[in-house]
Amino acid sequence: MWAMIRKEFRQVRRDRRTLGLMIAMPVMLLVVFGYAASFDVERLTTVVYGPAASAVASRLPGFFDVIETDASGGADKATERLRRGGVAVALIADQNAPRALIDGSQLFAARAAVQALSAVGEQNPGGIDLEVLFNPQLDTSAILIPGLAGLILIFIGTLLTSLGVVRERQAGTLEQLAVMPLRPRDVFIGKVAPYFLVAALDLVIVLIVGTLLFDVPFNGNPLILALAALIFLFVTLGFGVLVSTVSENQGQAVQLALITLLPQILLSGIIFPLTSMAAGVRWIGYLFPLTYFNQIAQGVMLRDADLADLLVPFALLFALALVVFSLATLRFRRDLGASERRRVHAPS
Repeated sequence: MWAMIRKEFRQVRRDRRTLGLMIAMPVMLLVVFGYAASFDVERLTTVVYGPAASAVASRLPGFFDVIETDASGGADKATERLRRGGVAVALIADQNAPRALIDGSQLFAARAAVQALSAVGEQNPGGIDLEVLFNPQLDTSAILIPGLAGLILIFIGTLLTSLGVVRERQAGTLEQLAVMPLRPRDVFIGKVAPYFLVAALDLVIVLIVGTLLFDVPFNGNPLILALAALIFLFVTLGFGVLVSTVSENQGQAVQLALITLLPQILLSGIIFPLTSMAAGVRWIGYLFPLTYFNQIAQGVMLRDADLADLLVPFALLFALALVVFSLATLRFRRDLGASERRRVHAPS
């Protein structure tokens, strides 16, 4: 028994990647959960429109972070501003009772806004007329389904793609592909194309089931979401290929894929709102493609946002796709070259 224990310790010590994962993963999860796992909303990004905009904005508690006031604006401008995203509350301050429009696609911010504005309304003689837009019932499923669609694309694009490429290396068929009359680009596209089609099919199924079974609204243009999914898939497939190029076997591929999956689940805003995270952790979320796909999916499905409203997350998602897919192509080409060199120098 003691001999077996010593043997296992030596084996674990040799596998430094697994040993590092065993030590680093609990610490990483503890830090991420400690700083990111918060549903508390510390401030509400607010705009105020109407003739009395300045006066109303000056009387709001510090909880409301007023970023814009416009005396000429009204209900239409307030609705359009909420549709573009980035704002939780739009107040309309005219001669009548103040009116508050709340973005229901920001679930926790919307609930905090309803509670805070109700308290403010009790201090005003006429109260405040509250209206929740885009998700009037504040349903949790309406917020989660768009993000879950992105998670499925990540699971197929990153995990399954990495396993498929590593399987080729372990089976020795990567060396055979390297000597065939195929360009590296042809091999690369041929490897990722099936996963691309399966992921696209799964996305359609998830959205159909989500809208029919959970009554999640789909108010926007499906073509805009399809374009976002296309760009997002390039990122996830690129991550999968990158993971496969640094993995020697399928076990290592699974470990590395999970390392890229878990932070995206926690820090992309799907479960915990980004605005409630500590600043030292929040910036990490803006490095993940799922953050921007989630923003686009919620904007299209819930707020009926158009391409101009979602230009920023689209641009950042495209930049990530360009960088990751280019790196994946270069690494895969290098892997094919290394496989061909090993075959040439192998003893006959």
